[in-house]
Amino acid sequence: MPSLIYAPAFVKQFNKLELALQEEIYEKVEMFRDIKNHDQLKVHKLNGPFSGCYSFSVNYKIRIVFQYSNKTEAALLAVGSHEIYK
Repeated sequence: MPSLIYAPAFVKQFNKLELALQEEIYEKVEMFRDIKNHDQLKVHKLNGPFSGCYSFSVNYKIRIVFQYSNKTEAALLAVGSHEIYK
């Protein structure tokens, strides 16, 4: 179960979202902490400007971008629609 670091940009984006979506994100982040759920969350490696980062789905529209700091720690970098990739 990796420990999580919340980047300031992630926290800022998260706080702008509606409460129901924040709760859904919280549930998915808790699921993410168990590697067995990574297939269900569609964890995948990103390319281009986000090379070295990964992403997983909260729902059909919302994604979380993260980066592994080491084997036991992940930093959540951004949350939002596909626009966060731009």
